[in-house]
Amino acid sequence: MKLTILFDRLRWEEKALQKEAQALGANAALVDAKPLVFEISRVRRAREFGDVVLQRCISFYRTLYLTRILENLGVSVVNPYLVTESCGNKLLTTLILAKAKIPTPRTMISLSSDTVAESAQKMGFPVVLKPFVGSWGRMVSIARDKEALLSIVELREELQNPIEHMYYLQEFVKRPPRDVRAVVAGDEIAACVYRYAPEDDWRTNVARGGLTKALKPNKELREIIFRAADAVGGGVLGVDAMESEEGYLVHEVNNTVEFAGAQAATSGSIARKIAAYVISRARK
Repeated sequence: MKLTILFDRLRWEEKALQKEAQALGANAALVDAKPLVFEISRVRRAREFGDVVLQRCISFYRTLYLTRILENLGVSVVNPYLVTESCGNKLLTTLILAKAKIPTPRTMISLSSDTVAESAQKMGFPVVLKPFVGSWGRMVSIARDKEALLSIVELREELQNPIEHMYYLQEFVKRPPRDVRAVVAGDEIAACVYRYAPEDDWRTNVARGGLTKALKPNKELREIIFRAADAVGGGVLGVDAMESEEGYLVHEVNNTVEFAGAQAATSGSIARKIAAYVISRARK
């Protein structure tokens, strides 16, 4: 069984996935996505990618369109295009979670700068502004009053990408200085950890210096993790949740989940569990 692991930046995770997949008997190849070229005006079976592709590109748009191209060429991809699209855009993720009645922080969308202050006033300060697309906490900011909010909006309006001129605002949830990251592989939680914010930041992203600690999820948390994963289509996902006064709130579901931080805090190989799930998908 041949497995192709696509990447656009080769990290520890991709190397671990290849090693574990090979240990499970798969012919696992690491392939850099950046040099790939496709003729898309005709459809053929792209057999060079083997039985299944595990998509590990960091770039959201490269992941999204490359996955769609491969699926059009008859290749099975983990995660599929629709899952990638749903998880890669925070607006779409929130719509899906809300429709599935999964608790999530109160969120408002302003389609122009003219209504941002109005949206924030309805929620109450402080508010969190997030880009529709992005990871590692980049461009995620907190506005504690109207003046700070308008300063952020003024900077966003100078950006060239028109998507940055629409605004995703979320309530600032009263929570401990941590959140929960669960790595899901199909019907298994491969790892679950607390992520603690560093001293000089309120964001918990490991890429920004956040620390992880192993967590055994209780029944309530397990249920909400699987409900969120199922809502977006399932697969290999990172489900992020916060503890609030009303219980757990799911605030993001990540498509190309990084797990080096979680692995440092947990026993057992996360990469092996992911590889096993991907191989099982290929054999169906």
